[in-house]
Amino acid sequence: MYVCSCFGVTEKQVKEHADAGACTPRDIASASKAGTDCGGCVRSIQALLGRGDCPRRELLDGRRQPAQEPAGHPEPVVSPSPLPEAA
Repeated sequence: MYVCSCFGVTEKQVKEHADAGACTPRDIASASKAGTDCGGCVRSIQALLGRGDCPRRELLDGRRQPAQEPAGHPEPVVSPSPLPEAA
């Protein structure tokens, strides 16, 4: 059965992409273009993907990676002021 009639993507193809690691409708769109034209199939794609396990980018080998600094301005390193010399 067709899920995306704009690009002729079937339910089977969506499931194959999901089995290959696609976790979101955006992942499916990247793999097959489904959902990128009229958008009428996005809810169907979401339903096919369900709420199954999807590895998070911050998880690798079962370990949580340290948080990365946000892009932009890093926190300045502030050195303590020298104490005034005693007279």
